[in-house]
Amino acid sequence: MASRSAVGTPAATRSPIRTAALVVAATFLLVGVLGFIPGITTDYDTMSFAGHHSEAHLFGIFQVSVLHNIVHLLFGAAGLALARTVSGARAYLIGGGAVYLVLWLYGMVVGQDSSANFVPLNPADDWLHLGLGLGMIALGLLTGRRTAR
Repeated sequence: MASRSAVGTPAATRSPIRTAALVVAATFLLVGVLGFIPGITTDYDTMSFAGHHSEAHLFGIFQVSVLHNIVHLLFGAAGLALARTVSGARAYLIGGGAVYLVLWLYGMVVGQDSSANFVPLNPADDWLHLGLGLGMIALGLLTGRRTAR
């Protein structure tokens, strides 16, 4: 008897791309929750809803706000929903990766103290977004190849 996964599909038949999307989505959910935990998020008492004025930093490194944490939670929830199918998982990984590359470019262009920096983003966030974008696209392309065979 095959074990059942959290999505309801036998675990033995889940494709690599769906598994990758689930792992990425779960990570975003975890990061979204951690962003609301004092101690894990330093200077928690300075967290604002949005904007570059928030001095709260996840793990003391990545600048966060309430909006930033909510975006992580929504992005994770979208990933869980899309990971139910191979095409959805591919769209989540490749499309989400493209979004993160655009966010990286946005962070590189917009000044850290600019009112346009509403998420907020700091240099550590910018480089993390580059890595996430490239990593998600690579996962979507490489794990999708194994699925197609």
